[in-house]
Amino acid sequence: MRIESDGLGTIEILEDAAWGCQTQRAINNFPLSGYRMHRYFIQAFAYVKKAAAQVNMNLGYLDGKMAEAIIQVCDEIITGEHHDQFVLDAFQGGAGTSTNMNFNEVIAYMADKRLTDNFGSSDPVLPLEHVNMHQSTNDVYPTAVRVAILFYLKDLEREISSLQEEFQKKEKEFSHVVKLGRTELMDAVPLTLGMEFGAYAEAIARDRWRIFKCRERIKVINLGGTAIGTGLGAPREYIFKVGEALRSLTGLSISRSENLVDATQNLDPIVEISGMLKTYASNLLKISNDLRLMNMGPDGGIAEIRLPEMQAGSTIMPGKINPVIPEAIGQVALRVIANDNLISIAAGLGQLELNQYFPLIAFTILETLHMLVNASAILRDKCLISLQANEDICLEHVINSKTLATILVPVLGYYRVEAVLKEAVEEKRNFRELLLEKNLISQHDLDTLLSAKQMRKLGFTEEDVKKDKE
Repeated sequence: MRIESDGLGTIEILEDAAWGCQTQRAINNFPLSGYRMHRYFIQAFAYVKKAAAQVNMNLGYLDGKMAEAIIQVCDEIITGEHHDQFVLDAFQGGAGTSTNMNFNEVIAYMADKRLTDNFGSSDPVLPLEHVNMHQSTNDVYPTAVRVAILFYLKDLEREISSLQEEFQKKEKEFSHVVKLGRTELMDAVPLTLGMEFGAYAEAIARDRWRIFKCRERIKVINLGGTAIGTGLGAPREYIFKVGEALRSLTGLSISRSENLVDATQNLDPIVEISGMLKTYASNLLKISNDLRLMNMGPDGGIAEIRLPEMQAGSTIMPGKINPVIPEAIGQVALRVIANDNLISIAAGLGQLELNQYFPLIAFTILETLHMLVNASAILRDKCLISLQANEDICLEHVINSKTLATILVPVLGYYRVEAVLKEAVEEKRNFRELLLEKNLISQHDLDTLLSAKQMRKLGFTEEDVKKDKE
């Protein structure tokens, strides 16, 4: 252990730790959840610190060698190094000040070490004087959060696109498979399994559009606004240039807010995109439950599809296989829906010029994005790609169902169909067999009515009715 001191006194710090007093005090103060900062957030923070150092160097406020050392450390963090030095709990008081100081102290320590090793520095790199120059937690932290969100949105958009494509492949693959539709879990009229998967593809396509729109909602940053958005303590030229530098470094379409006070205190853009992500989660929840229902069995249930067998399902029942992938996706969806409620409440509890719950909001929105990226890939790779149709079982459900009555109404008339259906129920006969026995319809015509082509016709025409009566 080493001993360091600040205005609050002395404190013990691990000998090999790159952080300083303020980070250590936050470690001691907030042993709350065990949750840590997400990888993209750490990288985003380093991008922000790098942009500030570049602009301050170019404007002559920061010594060139010192700025280059800071920039080199930031580059190492961006590429994945030193992440073990960012150790704070995700939940913390101070609206992110502890996290900002963690970065300031680690970057200063490593930059100073680099200068000392290379040049024998006698002018130390200081966390607040140099790494945090012309910055406040209140503009740096929110900007890093927005950059991290944009990184995740790029990943999520890619995964949703691939998921949509896989549903579309299944739509085509199952286009010939006629199955029984169900409403309120009761037998309904037939459709094709391809049509069912096509409906999933359409829902995911809408989510893909929503995710694209999310980027527009979150691209405005408040970097340069310092403490409350007025830019106090920062040169005007720096304020106008630092956002441009960050855009150039990240390759993201970001821009400085026209009203930095608004962008500092109001977090409704995060609430808005959280709502869009919740919508995607809602679709995932519905789809995952549908897959579980259609897979139910294999001997005593619907068993219209076969999900990939991923792992043993029981410690006491040999051969039991559970639909673990849809179950896991459903749990992610429920967490995301709950996260949206948490973000909405926390954003509304912000007070005056700052939201004191920003660390909670930041962790929660990034957790949502992280889980949705992973869930999308897992659903595609470990469930959809190898999913198969039980075609014979699908057809059997259709031909044994009394919902055939609805299909026959345009051909035979409502009351005739109703009479045969009543007879089938009372005598416990197969409705289809009774129709054929009474010569009310031929096997060929019945097969035509139940064909995949007929399912996709979108209703009948007068010509169809005339043809059936001939």
